[in-house]
Amino acid sequence: MSDPHRRDYAFLAEGNQAVTHDEPMWSGALSFCRRRYARDLAGVDVAVVGVPYDQSVTNRPGARFGPRGVRAASSQLGWSRAWPSAFDPFERMAVVDWGDVLIPHGHPAEVPAAIEAAMTSILDAGATPLAIGGDHFTTYPSIKAHAKRLGRPVALVHFDAHSDLWDGGGPDWIDHGTMFRDGIAGGEIDAARSIQVGIRTTNDDTMGVETYDAIKVHETGIAATIAAIRARVGDAPVYLTFDIDCLDPAFAPGTGTPVCGGLASWQALGILRGLSGLNLVGMDVVEVAPAYDVGEITALAGATVALQLLCLYAERKPA
Repeated sequence: MSDPHRRDYAFLAEGNQAVTHDEPMWSGALSFCRRRYARDLAGVDVAVVGVPYDQSVTNRPGARFGPRGVRAASSQLGWSRAWPSAFDPFERMAVVDWGDVLIPHGHPAEVPAAIEAAMTSILDAGATPLAIGGDHFTTYPSIKAHAKRLGRPVALVHFDAHSDLWDGGGPDWIDHGTMFRDGIAGGEIDAARSIQVGIRTTNDDTMGVETYDAIKVHETGIAATIAAIRARVGDAPVYLTFDIDCLDPAFAPGTGTPVCGGLASWQALGILRGLSGLNLVGMDVVEVAPAYDVGEITALAGATVALQLLCLYAERKPA
């Protein structure tokens, strides 16, 4: 147990790498899993960064409050080691909460560059961003930053109800359903190494991306889904993006564009746990919209997925 007189580890922690803190769930500064707030990224492995933007949605807004909701829900996860992990990711690597990207409200054309610049600054400091959206468009500027840093396109492992490959208005079009098409056309995403999991909307133009839809996940199971992802991406650098509407609305009602027939939370987490060893270079969780949530279950699902992504990334480091 931690010292009962020490609270608010987000401000009072003495370093960036420490075991999970036992802090009351109902009080204290709501950083992600009680990590220390920091912009100084010296020695930091992962910086959790909020991207509170939702002006590119096609249905219900509200994902701009996603980072706040996920951070609050993460207080339910920050008191013990992530289950069923054999190690504490916060003991194995240094994780901080970087805060939020400053969105230029009123200047939507400047938003993509602002997000990309924030991600680039984190990457340039030697850390990896774990982004919490925000609507799904916010993933594209992050992918751009990663692809430029790597000097090559990334393999996209994309959990979603929607393909986000629809034909929009070109590379300057800001829409949460078209950006991956633009990413393929722009050379930031390697379609031949990319796969989408949980899809349950119709788009016949896959741009060469493999589709492992929700029905296939249900019929073939977790192990087969994991095998398909591994076979598709190989050893390519992977950007993993998790749209919370990949989950069925029974498990994630708090999102802008819910679709019935999705994955259960246990299925999604089982698949993620099976991706150990992937060359994971970037990651995010998006589209949590707390205004439509019930009992905070969507925000909790988003926080749990984010924590699982941290566990995956931590597995790359020696114990």
